[in-house]
Amino acid sequence: MNRRPPPARQPATLLREARPLKALFGEAQRLDRLQRLVEAQLQAAVREYCRVASWREGILLLIVTDGHWATRLRYQQNRLLRQLRTCEEFATLAKIQFRVQPTSGTNRAPDRIPRRSDAAAQSLEEAAEGIDDPKLRQALQRLARHTRLSTD
Repeated sequence: MNRRPPPARQPATLLREARPLKALFGEAQRLDRLQRLVEAQLQAAVREYCRVASWREGILLLIVTDGHWATRLRYQQNRLLRQLRTCEEFATLAKIQFRVQPTSGTNRAPDRIPRRSDAAAQSLEEAAEGIDDPKLRQALQRLARHTRLSTD
């Protein structure tokens, strides 16, 4: 009943020996090599926005994180195609596809806190005085106080 787990192995050993991880690691290395080849043909300014996603059956899929750069790359597609075909890895390259996939959170507008004027705070306090429901009255008073605090 006392079965011990196998001893821990080094991550590098797992990547070389475990079959699923070995295949995954090999694919990651292949994509990294292709990424470096593509980056060598790209303008320096666009390199940080463009990543190799896949290379299958003569089609190279590039993920571009900015629509502006995707448009510029589409205009330069024929030149890029010719240059990449000179590399041995891309000898059978027939087509380049570009997909725009913005990184999450970078293009979001900052959350804005609505600001109310002193007149709005005064109006809320006056409205609270005329309310019979104690919970609603307290809520309006809190809102009025919050308005006063945010303008200070």
